[in-house]
Order: sequence, then C-alpha cells, then structure tokens
Amino acid sequence: MFSRLRGLSAAKALHFLTCCATVGLGQDTACAEEGMWTLSDFPRERLSRKYGFQLSDEWLKNAQLASVRLANGCSGALVSRQGLIVTNHHCVSECLSEQTSATRDLARSGFYAPNGAAELPCSSLEVHQLVDMEDVTQTIQTATRGLTEAEFGAALRREISNREQACAEKTKLRCDVVSLYHGGKYHLYKYRRFSDVRLVFLPETQAARFGGDPDNFNYPRYALDVSFLRVYENGKPLQNENAVPVSPKGVSAGDLVFATGNPGSTNRLLTLSQLEFLRDVSYPEQLLYLSGLRGHLLAFAKQSAENQRIALEPIYSVENYCKSLLGQHETLASRMFMKAKQASEETLRAQIQQNPTLEKRFGGAWDALSRATDERRKIHLEHTLIEGGQGFQSTLFQYARHLVRAAEERQKPSGQRLTEYRDSALPSLSHELLAKGAIYPAIETLTLSYSLGFLRERLGPEHPFVKEVFGAYSPEEIARNLVSGSRLYSPAVRRTLWEGGEKAVAASQDPMIRFAKAVDLQARLYRRQYELAVETVEKRNAELLAQALFAVLGTGVYPDATFTLRMTYGTVSGFKAFGQDLAPMTLLGGAFVRHTGRFPFVLPPSWVAAKTRLHAQTPLNFTSTLDIVGGNSGSPVLDKEGHVVGVVFDGNLPSLGGAFYYDDLTNRAVSVHSAGLLELLDKVYGAGPLLAELKAALPTSAKPGQSASK
Repeated sequence: MFSRLRGLSAAKALHFLTCCATVGLGQDTACAEEGMWTLSDFPRERLSRKYGFQLSDEWLKNAQLASVRLANGCSGALVSRQGLIVTNHHCVSECLSEQTSATRDLARSGFYAPNGAAELPCSSLEVHQLVDMEDVTQTIQTATRGLTEAEFGAALRREISNREQACAEKTKLRCDVVSLYHGGKYHLYKYRRFSDVRLVFLPETQAARFGGDPDNFNYPRYALDVSFLRVYENGKPLQNENAVPVSPKGVSAGDLVFATGNPGSTNRLLTLSQLEFLRDVSYPEQLLYLSGLRGHLLAFAKQSAENQRIALEPIYSVENYCKSLLGQHETLASRMFMKAKQASEETLRAQIQQNPTLEKRFGGAWDALSRATDERRKIHLEHTLIEGGQGFQSTLFQYARHLVRAAEERQKPSGQRLTEYRDSALPSLSHELLAKGAIYPAIETLTLSYSLGFLRERLGPEHPFVKEVFGAYSPEEIARNLVSGSRLYSPAVRRTLWEGGEKAVAASQDPMIRFAKAVDLQARLYRRQYELAVETVEKRNAELLAQALFAVLGTGVYPDATFTLRMTYGTVSGFKAFGQDLAPMTLLGGAFVRHTGRFPFVLPPSWVAAKTRLHAQTPLNFTSTLDIVGGNSGSPVLDKEGHVVGVVFDGNLPSLGGAFYYDDLTNRAVSVHSAGLLELLDKVYGAGPLLAELKAALPTSAKPGQSASK
C-alpha cells in the first residue's frame, strides 16, 4: 500500500506527501495522478504535458454547472436539460425511507416513474449548484491579522458571517465562505439551492448493494449503485442550460477520465501530532462505539421481518462507516507512512528555519498545534459524547437540539451565533427540520439507549454530568420515556416550534425538548472550552502552516477536501491485490456467476428474469486511478468529451487511506459503467422514457474539450 514511499529522501517525502508540487524536484511525471483540485486552480498544463489533452474553459465551466452537491453528503450530475440528476442509490436513502412503508417497500421493489406525474417527492433532499467562486482571502485574513488567540476566533466567525450575509443579500444565492488549506485561503462559494427534489428511478437494494458488506470497499464488484432524481423550480422541472450527457459507449482500459464531485474531508495537510491523535484516540474510540452499535442493530434485525426492514439503512450506514474508519486507521498505524510524514514535516520545518523572516512568522506553529492536540486529548470524551451528540444518538434528539439552540441563537446577530445557525445556514437547516423523513420508535429507542449507555460507561457513573442526567434511571428507561412521549415525529409540530421561536420552545412540554434543554448548558460549556483551547489555536496556526507551505513549495498544491466542488483526473486501470492482477472491468455476466441465491449475493428477480435478454459482455463496474474519498459518492466520471461514462460509488480498501495519502499503484475508485447502466435500464427496467431523455441530451456537433495534439 505504501510502496511509493520506500526509499524516498526526506525532501522527496515532503514533495510526495504535499501534493506533488514541482518546486526544485524536476518534472512532475513521477508524481501520482492525485489531487482534489478546485476548478479555478485545476493543473491544466500538467494534464496537457502528460496526456496531450487541453481542457478548454468551456469544458470546465460546463462541468462546474452540471455538477451538483446533495446536502446529505453526496454528489451528482445534471444529465439532461430538464433537471434530471444521476447519483448513487445509497445517496437517496432518506427518500427511500420517506417513501417506504410496511405495505410499499421500495428497497425490495425498486422504483421507476415513467412520467412526471409519477415522480415521488423527496422532502429530505436538497441540491446545490455552484455558480460562482470568489477569492476573499485578503478580506478574511486582514480582519484577523494581529489578534490574540482569544480574539481571533470571534473575529473570524464575525467576518465570515458578514461576507456570507452581504453576498446572500446581493445575489439571492446561498453563500458559503470556504476555508481552503485549513485557513491558508478563503473562497466565497455561491450556490443555487433547490429544495423540490423528486425521485425518478432507483433499482432494488439487492442490485445496488449486491455483495453487501463483504464486497464493500472490495473488488471485483457487480453493483448498480445508481439512482435518478429530478430538480423542480417553481413547480416545474428545472430548465438547465448545462448538462453532462450519458455516453452509450462508456470507457475502456487506459482511457483518460475525470471526476467532479464534493469530497467530504481529507487530512493530508495535518501535522504529525494531529495524525497521532486520530490514530491513538479518536479512531479507536469511534470504532469501539460503532462495533457495539452494529451488534445491537444486527440482533434487533433478527427478531422479525419488520425489524429487518427498518434496520436495513442504519446497519448499512454503521457497517460502511466502521469499515471506512478501519481502513483509515490501518494507514495511520503504518510505521512507513508515519515515518514519511515525519520526514516531510521535519524537512519543511528545516527549510523554514533557514530563513529568519519565515522562522519568525511560522516557526512556532507546529508546537502550538501540538499543544492544542494535548488539550484536545483532555476533553475529547466529554466534547464528543456531550457536545458532539454521540451520547444521544437519536433523530428526535437532533431535532430537539436544533430547535432549542436555534431559538436562542436566532436572537443574536448572525456573526455571534454558533456556526450552524448563521443566516447562511438557516434555509438548509429549516429544510432538514421540516422534512417528512421516516422515524421508527423502535430504532430511536435502541440507538438512544445504546448511546446513553456508552456515555455512562465511558465517563463513569460518578461523572457529574452522568449523575445529573441519569439520576436513578437506566439508559433503557430514559430512552423509552423520551421516545414514547415525544411529538417531534410530526413535521407540523416541529414547524410550530421552529416558527414560534424562543417563546414556543420555552413553553414546550415535549420530553425530548426538555431533555435537550437540560443537557445544553453543559454541552455549550464543553464546546466553548474546545473552541478556546483547541479550535481557535488550530485555525490560527493551520493558516500559518499553509502560508509556510506556500513559501517553500509555491501554490501548486491542492487543498484538503472540504465538501466543496473539486475535480480529479486519472485513467481506467486495474490493480494488484493478494498477488492477483485485477482487470479494470467487470461484466454483466459476472454478476450472474457471483449470484448464489444466498444473502448478500442475491440478484433481484427482475435481473434473473431478464438474464437471457442481457448482453453478458457489457461492462458493469470499472476501476480507475481517480483520487476520491467519502462525499464523492455519486460523482460523474467524465471522458474527454465531457460525457458521463460512469458514476462513482465506492473505492477499494487501499483507497480508504486516501484520507491521508494517495498511491496510484493501489488506490482505486469504483464506478458503475454507463454502458451497463443503459443496458439494465432498457432490458431489466423497461425505462424507455428515461432512456429517451438521456439520449436526447447527447450533442450532435462540437465537443467542449479538444486534444492539444491536433
């Protein structure tokens, strides 16, 4: 997994682990094809030198406007000019739950709407389209320059809020100030926001998650992890000028490909002390929590068919997150990786020390971050369990906390509020609060009782907070009383509290509201302690480290992921695993070979019935060297023409370490092949109108990208 780190000098380790910048190290042809690049800083010259292909401004702009972000943590793409979006099946799980009941199980049957009247509303989904980006680094950094650490955090929050509010008032768009390079740069991202989203198509869960947890983050794969949504504006399908049409042909081995998406977060620019904290404290604690929760959910699911149905999504979510953390922890536990990281950090520090001016400005940043990490270790448990909410795992509690806090925070100027209640965040927050999501009392009781028990176990029964919250009651009793007595299941009740504000929340007798109020004072104290001792110190000194990096390596360095639009490039390529060379393509026929009729290797009846009509040699899934992480789910894979040739839905096991480090010999993105998608839409699902819409989006003339060699 770490083969590219073997034998690297300290200088080249710095070069390799800081995004392959090309200062003083010759040509960049030896660099991995890595990078989650902002579209405004995409390395077009590097791409042209290596592949003889020049991306035009038109290509990039169309890709930007056709790419969308799902507010639930996924990506997607507009693939027609009538608001049609392709994304993953697992990215619409909230809509699936919302539209599923004991009498209509969309997870089992799948869904297809042959016309607009049949499309199903997804009140829990929200789509963002990035229309413009503006560099506001100088404005933000000027507002915080020269301040003490105590002043820095408040000034930063105030200035960010001011910039967002002014932008929103001027443009009527959603405006977010995005911190890049952990504060080295700040960009103002401007989004069109769509809250009327409807379901057009999704296959059966058996098809989308074929292979289940054993196949997750593994390869070969045979999954149709896709869905189609439609965005509406003013009650009608969105008429969008930009789209990336779906290619009938798809891609072949060796082809150059691109992915646009919104990778959630990476930690490639963190310091050694910060990575050690994740390795030694944060990840082990999360894995302990998740493994216990998984056991409780699996035991619950075995009790009845209905329990199995309602626990399907929670189990999938926990298993996916658990495996992801395990893969990331494996990277941090590697001595080779940590040694290379240490070498890169020592080299950068040495180069800063050689310049007295740079040393004066940046030399103390590493030690300050190390001290902040020591403070984080002291308060990690209380902050994570109480303020972070891990000790209160319940959708109803999340609703209650937002209602309680929003009622208080909205009384303040936007710049003085908690971040999640700034004016720029309120439309999306209210959309989330008022959505008609499915909430199951049995699942709520299970997760809340488990998390309360975990809180008591980790803090100890003598902890003052535990004694105050629990009194003489058990976690099960508290959870049962809160869940059974709450009326927050109802969107109408939540709307009344949201619109009624502080007065309505203060008068509420809902037990979950009262519980959220009871724990809020202590939670806020832990948050404040964390902000002063950890967060503010980290933000201020991470900004200094980014500037130190720029001073040594220049600006040809990509930032860590921030759940904002990025583009990466690579090739369709297999890889070696367990001594075997794995081909980059799997074929439809292989899915039937893998089908055993036993969970989780069970194809849906619709596939089995259509087997003789399907072309067995049609590609179904493929791997590429695209640099992706969580948040890239649903990202379109584009060819040189800017056409969709695949939809990212997973990575292989080595790619999990991509949160910290990329190796193009082993890291692979796994995508649904467009040819397999179209074949199945036709032969299995009979989705004629959908296929016609996709075909109509294909251009008949000029391509937006062109080869530099022509």
